Amino acid sequence: MKSHRDTIYLEDAEILAHQAFEGDPYTLRVRAPEIANHAKAGSFAHISCDPQRPMRRPISIMRVTPQSGEVEFLYKAFGAGTALLAKRQVGETLSILGPIGRPFELHDNRPRPLLIGGGVGMPPMVFVADELRQQHPDFSPFMILGSEVPFPFSSQPSEFIIPGMPEGVVASMPLMEDWNIPCRLASTQGYVGCFEGYVTDLARLWLDALTAEQRQQVEIFTCGPHPMLEAVAKLASEYSLPCQVSLEEFMACAVGGCAGCVVEVQTDNGPTMQRVCVDGPVFDASRVFS
Repeated sequence: MKSHRDTIYLEDAEILAHQAFEGDPYTLRVRAPEIANHAKAGSFAHISCDPQRPMRRPISIMRVTPQSGEVEFLYKAFGAGTALLAKRQVGETLSILGPIGRPFELHDNRPRPLLIGGGVGMPPMVFVADELRQQHPDFSPFMILGSEVPFPFSSQPSEFIIPGMPEGVVASMPLMEDWNIPCRLASTQGYVGCFEGYVTDLARLWLDALTAEQRQQVEIFTCGPHPMLEAVAKLASEYSLPCQVSLEEFMACAVGGCAGCVVEVQTDNGPTMQRVCVDGPVFDASRVFS
C-alpha cells in the first residue's frame, strides 16, 4: 500500500527549458533521471524554487522521458516562491525531491477513460494520456481541459469527431492530436473554438451521447481547483461512474512528516484524516466528496 514512498529521490536537476505564457503559466523541463524513471501519472515533485526561499513548492509532473532523463512541469507563478522559480534560467540547477505520491490507477474493465483537467490541474491529465497511449493503445480516452486564462499552448482544430460536441467546439491541445487522443477545450472567456462553459457541462454532453453500454466503460480521472473537483465528483456520482481525483493542497514537508496537508477521507471504518502528499494526492472521489 505504501510502496510509492520507497522511491523518492533528491536530485540536482539542470534546467533544460523554461517558457512563459500569457497569464503567468510556465512550462519547465529539467534533467532528473531518477525522477523520470520512477514517476507515474499523478506523481508530483517538491521543488526548491530559489535559495532565498527554503520552503519547497509541490508541483505536478506533466510528462517524463526516461530515455533522456527529462521531466516536464507546468506551474503558475502566483506566490512568492513560484515567482522566484519563474526567474530561474536555462542551465541553472534546481534541487528537486520526487517522485512523490500515490498515482492514478488504470483499469482494464474501464477502457473509455474521461480525463478532465482544469488550470494547473492539466499536467496530471497529460501524464495519464501519455501512459494510456504507451500502455493501453486499445483504450478510447477523451480529454477535456478547462482554463479561465489563456491556455499554455496554441490550440488547433481537432481532426476527431466526438459525439455530443456542439457545433464549432473544435479546439484541441496539439500534443493530444499528435498522440491521436481526442480532446476539447472549455472556458467561459470566449476563446475561439472552445466550449463556452464549464468542463462538467461539456463532460455531460459527451456522457449523454454515449450508449448505456459505453458509459459502463467510463472511468473519470481529474485534477484541478477544489470547486471543479467537487463538481466532477458530483457528476460521476450522478452517472454512477468511478472517479479518481488528484487533490491540490499546500504542503510543507511533502513526505508525510508534518501532517500539514491532511483531508478527511471516508473509509470502511468511518472518517479518518489522511495526508494528501503520501496517502494521495490521488483519491477515490466518493471518499473525499461524499
